Amino acid sequence: MFGAGGGTSSYEELEHTGVIVLWGSNARETHPIFFHHVLRGIRNGAKLYVIDPRRTSSAQWADGWLGLDVGSDIALANAIGREILAAGLENRAFVDRATSDFEAYRAAVQPYTLEHAEKITGVGTALVRELAHAYARAPRAQLCWTLGVTEHHNAVDSVRALINLALLCGHVGRYGSGVNPLRGQNNVQGGGDMGAIPNKFPGGQDVEDPACIAKFERAWSVTLPRKRGWNLTDMFRAIERGELDTLYVAGENPAQSEADQAHTMQLLRSLKHLIVQDIFLTKTGELAEVVFPATASWCESEGSVTSSERRVQRCRKALDAPGDARDDIAIIAELARRLDRRWPAYTPRLAWDECRSLSPFHAGMSYERLERLGGIQWPCYDEEHPGEQFLHARLWAEPFQGPRAPFAAVEHEPPVEALDERYPLRLTTGRRLDSFNTGVQSGGYTSPLRRGETLDISPQDAQRYGLVDGDRVRVRSRRGSVVVAVRIDPGLRAGLLFTTFHHNDDVATNLLTIDATDPQSGTAEFKACAVRIELPPFDELGATGPAAKQ
Repeated sequence: MFGAGGGTSSYEELEHTGVIVLWGSNARETHPIFFHHVLRGIRNGAKLYVIDPRRTSSAQWADGWLGLDVGSDIALANAIGREILAAGLENRAFVDRATSDFEAYRAAVQPYTLEHAEKITGVGTALVRELAHAYARAPRAQLCWTLGVTEHHNAVDSVRALINLALLCGHVGRYGSGVNPLRGQNNVQGGGDMGAIPNKFPGGQDVEDPACIAKFERAWSVTLPRKRGWNLTDMFRAIERGELDTLYVAGENPAQSEADQAHTMQLLRSLKHLIVQDIFLTKTGELAEVVFPATASWCESEGSVTSSERRVQRCRKALDAPGDARDDIAIIAELARRLDRRWPAYTPRLAWDECRSLSPFHAGMSYERLERLGGIQWPCYDEEHPGEQFLHARLWAEPFQGPRAPFAAVEHEPPVEALDERYPLRLTTGRRLDSFNTGVQSGGYTSPLRRGETLDISPQDAQRYGLVDGDRVRVRSRRGSVVVAVRIDPGLRAGLLFTTFHHNDDVATNLLTIDATDPQSGTAEFKACAVRIELPPFDELGATGPAAKQ
């Protein structure tokens, strides 16, 4: 919608804004460093609103918690937009000068009255009205989201619905006002910026743009494809069709991180060749023909990382790698040499300087400047440029510069998997403070915070099923089942369950989740699947395979 795939604001701006909205983000646990800036903003007078199906630890600091039903984000966003329009609080001057498709958006949100939205979302009208007015009236406001919004079958439309609100109120392109996707891991932003996505060259340059293709062909002395490649979801579908028989997996554990794990494992086992490059022998690595042991980039490698605020920072080697482990770039360069590619003897610095020569966003970020300035935010166009603290100031420029930012008319769609008599409960998944994703990087050490995997359940449902903390139940979806201990959580409403992926060896949560994916982003609907609880007696061996036959 803005032409660049990065959060618009700096962390510092959270400390000097009027309203902060955390939408589908339990930042207190999943982005704790970022949350320190949120707390400073609150101490400086900002109001915090948390939109989440669970009353999370982040909501403890909130002026308002909007506990919406899972998957109803678009309906809520449209209702907020409609209320802003009905109250005449939109920034009409900004809308007229900097946006397009406003009338289509206005028409699309008209049916989403506060009363209609309450029926879909479960959020009371008074609280929605309060948030709408606070956000629209604030001189500055920040709207932040993460996987709670993006891990749905309509993820892209959900993000567009949120950005509509920023456009409606002019809360983008200015200091203290912005829209910010908080990245799920420490260098997700950097991976995308370096071209590790199928539609972009380094620096966010389009792989189907003839000028970009010509530039990279000249630099690399090769002929490049004219069409974008496959994302991870596309790859697994290609395996299923028999169009892909070889997979090279670097720093990823799809055997445990992908939805519908039983099906994923079946596809991985069907490959002709599987090569894995990682710092640990993951479950994916156990299936591989070849495993390249890599270094831990945060302490055994040189290079750079990019945070959610687009800040590129140097990463310095502190330890020598153990055993046969090699730096990722050394492994890739050696593989290229074995394939008779005439690559230079790549070092991290040489690769970075090559990137700077091809990506205008990174052109001014020499290692010396990164060291001296403690990191620089992209875009940084030359070695005199300080880097952009916030993006899209052009939307306020006189005269107006560049393309207008488009509104998106999007409609609510419920989760793909409906609840019914056989599967009456909604399971949503996420993370906890003490662990990291599938547990590969955090499971090898102890933490006083870690309690092992649990199925978090509301007090009402615990009473209904006659359960107390520590009781073991079987959770079953249409795809599989797991055995897990119960934990009663007052922050959950009746009908909603929560668990994580952190303890896969004990509880393989992704045996339950559905691989319904967003057609635009390829992200699966990890946040919404239908399940039921089965009480003992049952086989304590734990996980089972496909549930459809049972």
